[in-house]
Amino acid sequence: MKLTSNNPRMLAVQTLIKTSNGSYSNLQVSAVIESSSMNDADKRLFTTIVYGVIQHKLTLEYQLSKFLKDPKDTQNWVKELLYTAMFQMEYLDRVPNRAIFDESIKIAKKLGNDGTRRFVTGVLHQIDRQGFPDPRKIDDSLLRTSIEYSIPEWLINLLAEQLGIEKTISILKSLNTVPKQSVRVNNAKISKEELVSQLHSAGFDVSSSQVSKSGLIIEGGNVLHSKFFEEGLLTPQDESAMLPVEEMNVQESDTVLDACSAPGGKTTQIAASLDSGKVVALDIHEKKLKIVQKNAARLGVSDKVETIALDARKVGDKFADNYFDKILVDAPCSGLGLMRRKPEIRYEKKLSDIQKLENIQEQILDSVAKKVKTGGTITYSTCTIVNQENQQVIEKFLKHNSNFEIAPVSKSFRLKSSVNSGMIKIYPDDFDSDGFFVCSLVRKS
Repeated sequence: MKLTSNNPRMLAVQTLIKTSNGSYSNLQVSAVIESSSMNDADKRLFTTIVYGVIQHKLTLEYQLSKFLKDPKDTQNWVKELLYTAMFQMEYLDRVPNRAIFDESIKIAKKLGNDGTRRFVTGVLHQIDRQGFPDPRKIDDSLLRTSIEYSIPEWLINLLAEQLGIEKTISILKSLNTVPKQSVRVNNAKISKEELVSQLHSAGFDVSSSQVSKSGLIIEGGNVLHSKFFEEGLLTPQDESAMLPVEEMNVQESDTVLDACSAPGGKTTQIAASLDSGKVVALDIHEKKLKIVQKNAARLGVSDKVETIALDARKVGDKFADNYFDKILVDAPCSGLGLMRRKPEIRYEKKLSDIQKLENIQEQILDSVAKKVKTGGTITYSTCTIVNQENQQVIEKFLKHNSNFEIAPVSKSFRLKSSVNSGMIKIYPDDFDSDGFFVCSLVRKS
């Protein structure tokens, strides 16, 4: 559906239609904001509605089903429209119902017809009279938790089995909060102290990350639309996502492999620490490597980055054994640590996906094992929070590669409670950052 409006509610409905058909929410939101002429207030409303509806999708579906004779008979786009209205009514205190109703009814008529307008009007007034059904009154405890926090039952069961129900509920509560605006200082161009000073002078509120020494949390405006981004002084990156490279302890002359590099956040982070060294960035898709190259150019580290289109499981076809000083395997994973930032992930993934990814992760680690020098390290990381893709992968690798052992965690500040047996495990509720796993493996012989 072509986006032809600057109305934030209309754009939210159209964006939700696209995401329900498989498009990534963050990419769609960014594209709409870039191409529209909405003012800042409308951009915030648009973004809040899109992410809010996706975050609370199971809750909204459950509540709307009580007002429809047969939900299957209602067109998907009409449901998305009703979800946007319901989200505003239930979660946005400052928006009066009359404004929500008026806008929603206009959108119903514009995207549909007069019959659609009457249908939407009737449902909204029915909800207004009767109120929203309360998920907390559902008898079945698992279903109640699933609907209340809008997380699939299989995932709740898995997390509870691995972490306990108390920790699981704490994670679930954290997932529907607004993600922080987190950026990494580009040390190749500016010091952290100087960047903070300049950001303050430009009117931004800045605080240091609790997780990463390179991270900053910024409030008071969208820094990605500022000169600081354009000039490559900073780059968007979650605090937890900075940890793998910090844990690598990259030296200026190192030859480093980033086995799964796109879109290049960690590649450029490695490159910023290099002088005479280089980082080889792999990705199976040439198109994605162009994004890595673009990011490297903006950050001024292109001369330290070499990109190669290659499946990381086939590094033996390209590189000799004992070639790299350090290797980063930021493995393809289920992304379940990103559910706050990419809320649709929770509905898209299944347990079978995790099992398939676990096999790929093991294959990548095995394929790069001989490419690191004796005494060198392989740092394995994921943005997921389930054991199958994290410590179980490490355990299987060590079982088949006895010449490796887990390296001591070099990072100590503020993260002691997140370190267990040499593995860093960050959960979304720990620091209100993405969930992440990091473990470094040193080659003994």
